[in-house]
Amino acid sequence: MGESGRQGMNMTTPEIQLNLQIDEYLTAVNNQPKPLIIPLCAELPLPDISPLDVYTGIRTGCGFLLESMEGSEKLARYSFIGIDPEFVLSIGESVTLNGNEPFVSIARDPEGRDPVERIKSVLSRFHYVNVKAPRFFGGMVGYFAYDCVYALFEKVREGKTVRPGNKNDVPDACFMFTKDCIVIDHCDRKMFIFSSPFLTYDTQCDEEYRKCANRIRILADRVNTLASQKKPAIEKQCGIKTGTQFITQVSRDAFERSVEKIKSHIIAGDIFQAVLSRRIECTIADDPFSVYAALREINPSPYMYYLDFGDEKVIGASPEMLVRVERRRVTTVPIAGTRPRGKTPEEDAQLSQDLLNDAKERAEHTMLVDLARNDIGRVCRFGSVDVSDFMAIEKFSHVQHIVSTVSGILKDNLDCYDAFRSCFPAGTVSGAPKIRAMQIIDEQEYMPRGLYAGAVGYIGFDRNLDFAIAIRTIVVKAGTASLQIGAGIVADSVPANEWTETENKAAAMKRAIEQSGVCS
Repeated sequence: MGESGRQGMNMTTPEIQLNLQIDEYLTAVNNQPKPLIIPLCAELPLPDISPLDVYTGIRTGCGFLLESMEGSEKLARYSFIGIDPEFVLSIGESVTLNGNEPFVSIARDPEGRDPVERIKSVLSRFHYVNVKAPRFFGGMVGYFAYDCVYALFEKVREGKTVRPGNKNDVPDACFMFTKDCIVIDHCDRKMFIFSSPFLTYDTQCDEEYRKCANRIRILADRVNTLASQKKPAIEKQCGIKTGTQFITQVSRDAFERSVEKIKSHIIAGDIFQAVLSRRIECTIADDPFSVYAALREINPSPYMYYLDFGDEKVIGASPEMLVRVERRRVTTVPIAGTRPRGKTPEEDAQLSQDLLNDAKERAEHTMLVDLARNDIGRVCRFGSVDVSDFMAIEKFSHVQHIVSTVSGILKDNLDCYDAFRSCFPAGTVSGAPKIRAMQIIDEQEYMPRGLYAGAVGYIGFDRNLDFAIAIRTIVVKAGTASLQIGAGIVADSVPANEWTETENKAAAMKRAIEQSGVCS
């Protein structure tokens, strides 16, 4: 995902040069297994338009917008835009598959014991030709909900608490399959437009090539027309519309009692830390895309996302990577420890130093780095796991964090799905030790977490993947917007302070909902 950019040059669409001419394309597909995806794209200068305005100007229904608006290049290089997915796959108590033929017939009846295996099963049915391309050029975009833990971890499943009426209305996984997307590279100031031919044994190869090449030209013209109009597709809202009724699903007293119960587990030596969360809901009446537009202004983050599945929308501004796999290098970036930005460079530097000198913040961060090393070490080659930029300060618009980068090279007999499993869920939203913390979370939280603390991102045709931790995230379904926030409970936690922490974390999302004016 990459940082949002408005800087660029106003331009008309230049001559389109595709990465494969038709003779090269026909040679590339010869004797390849089917069904087959051939990445076809045009590389163009980046016009003067934001990813937000591109998506707003071309969206017609289901689709996605993945942006990064802050952070270093390792976090914030690319933005990805997709419309008109070939199908949407939802995996919960049952499997729902809606979309276009022949894609639906190929994806039907995914095999596997859990949602991760089932998504792997579907994507593995589509072969692809490897070409030089950005980090993502098509594949599956969506989420794994936190509640996948019951399918992934036997010890958590065995102790699952069953409460009357405690049914999750969010599937364990929901993904859209796309072979057409726009990729914006904010570092090199380029735009890549992909419309990849899809071939079965019955496909007329040259006709499919021409169809996709024409779609690339149409999308390029559309984007450049939008850029030349110099008008934001979403007008900024002025002021905040107060009076929205936000309903918390857990009372303050109940939440604080749960904090005390978790502390008793810590004192008993069961765990070092656990994250306790609660849900807030409100009713909305209008298009929630304006909530995303407001959120990106209020709380710009390395992982911004808007996923439109039709009957469900996911809006998020996550600061934290769960895991990335790129060319078999596995990376995670633990974040723990926060200070506000200073009003002057001197105050900013002093706040950074205060953060690094805080023994409690350093201890918590070190624990999470050790957990990340263990997670990655299980799936990476011996001796390849490395911690770089240990306890570096990463500065964002409103806050600064302590971050470290943990990476390694995937073992030869493992794949990106193994890397995902090893890191999911993040220790920063579950606790340590992870299994016991998840069991205690199940005991103390009053409803399924749904998407909160799960993962939002993509898995590419080339098996690169990138997922953010699903925090600072709003799910909109059936006229209700739900957001969930958590606090890390440790031995010296003060229950009242932990409640206040969840209120503070919810503030930007609540403000975005109010400012967008979508509330009924």
